[in-house]
Amino acid sequence: MAFGVFILRHDSIYDDSPAERYQFPRQYLGRVQACIGGWIIYYEPRKVAETRGYFAVARVQQVIPDPAAPNMFIAIIEPDSYLDFARPVPFTDVNGVVERGILNEQGQISGRAQAAVRAISPIDFDRILALGLDEHETLLPRVDQPLSGFAEEQTPFAFDQERERLTLITSRLVRDRVFRRVVLRAYDERCAVTGLKLINGGGRAEVAAAHIRPVAAHGPDIVSNGIALSGTAHWMFDRGLISLSDDLDILVSRQANDPDGIRSFINRTGRAFAPMQLRERPHPPFLQWHRENCFKQ
Repeated sequence: MAFGVFILRHDSIYDDSPAERYQFPRQYLGRVQACIGGWIIYYEPRKVAETRGYFAVARVQQVIPDPAAPNMFIAIIEPDSYLDFARPVPFTDVNGVVERGILNEQGQISGRAQAAVRAISPIDFDRILALGLDEHETLLPRVDQPLSGFAEEQTPFAFDQERERLTLITSRLVRDRVFRRVVLRAYDERCAVTGLKLINGGGRAEVAAAHIRPVAAHGPDIVSNGIALSGTAHWMFDRGLISLSDDLDILVSRQANDPDGIRSFINRTGRAFAPMQLRERPHPPFLQWHRENCFKQ
């Protein structure tokens, strides 16, 4: 089992869905197979406008031939393993290149940095993971809603052994905390349904990060499966009283006791407010799942 770096662009020509699959040509088959059962870090190249750098971690479950494309393969991502970084990690920082393994003997960036799939040392993996999951300007929940034990200030992540690393990545406490961070940042701490951005007296945002497809139903911790909702909107969304169309129109259940009251609660446009970045907006398959499994039509 090896650690790896998979290059992924948001404008990729490949059939990728980072929380589910990664498509690649035969030339990288051996490198990807070496990562089966292990963890990989997604990286967006510097030449991409507004690059995220190293932006997420996931675990490779298996590799299969792509049934729809000759000489192409698919790395299947283990369900529930994908996690966006709380803070995307740039290619370089004040100490130089973050991924030291791409340097040659002269300390220069080697051709390995151009490879779409490459192995990464445990030391480099741990360094990038620690930076990606470290939180500055932590977004805390409302004071009367200390979800999952987040009420106290958090300290930066640090670990030395494999057990600690794996515990960190798979911890529901950590994953919820990081998911909240990335979703609230994408929505500017604003409720997608009401459009309100409310900060309480303690400086905490009065909004929650809701999974569109719940974790219990194998919904991934990816920002496109998240939506920022105030307490009431979150309650209605979870109980299927409201949902969203693929175009983000807010749908009101015909089974609601007070549909007019719900509509008065929704912002005037009747559409959910969405993140500026297209890649962070709710992904249609997740919205479809919510309409078919939660929404009371």
